[in-house]
Amino acid sequence: MNVLCNCEKCELKGIFIGHLTETDIESFCSQKSERQFSKGEIIIEQGMEITEFTYLKSGLVKLFRKGEGGKEQIIAIAKPFDFVSLLSVFSEKNYNYSVTAIEDSTTCILDLLFIRNIIGSNGNLALNIMEKMSRVSDNIIGNLLNIRQKQLRGRIAFILIYFADKIYSNLIFDLPLSRKEIAEYIGMTTENVIRILSEFRQDKIIKINGKTIEIADFERLKAIANFG
Repeated sequence: MNVLCNCEKCELKGIFIGHLTETDIESFCSQKSERQFSKGEIIIEQGMEITEFTYLKSGLVKLFRKGEGGKEQIIAIAKPFDFVSLLSVFSEKNYNYSVTAIEDSTTCILDLLFIRNIIGSNGNLALNIMEKMSRVSDNIIGNLLNIRQKQLRGRIAFILIYFADKIYSNLIFDLPLSRKEIAEYIGMTTENVIRILSEFRQDKIIKINGKTIEIADFERLKAIANFG
């Protein structure tokens, strides 16, 4: 159990603490807990009852739904300071998607009833939560529309730039998704993902060493993402 609320960059702290009484802050900090998940471990499972408010403190996770035949459709990639439970937590009794760690991850957990009670008595806090929920939904919709409007090469370029720019802030990074998972996320076949990555390497746009990707020509990759 973590009884300190001293995470300097914690958006959870920023949203809640400024709107709580000293008594509520003490309760907030004392009942907050942390959980560690290894890469590949399930954090939230589709169909599971929602009893907690879950916040990603560190690591990287994928949000996905299972359709008929167990086929997965990745909805989004969530990075630290994202609220991985926001899509269902106030609208459903059970999760309609799953969350799995794609890197070793740590989550902050708060009791959902405690959160509901605080929000119910604090209008400004409720507005902050609604704004955050809207941003999460807008980002997911925006990314999916961006991807679907592009041709195959543009989709691969988009996802590579997304990881380099939004996730790792580095032109060299270990690809956190398998080729199959990338295909699921951007609506392509695994074979096409492999082929286009190979083409980018042959064109000296990227370098590939196992799971490590280095973007060697960012401007060309960006042009493909924008117009490809």
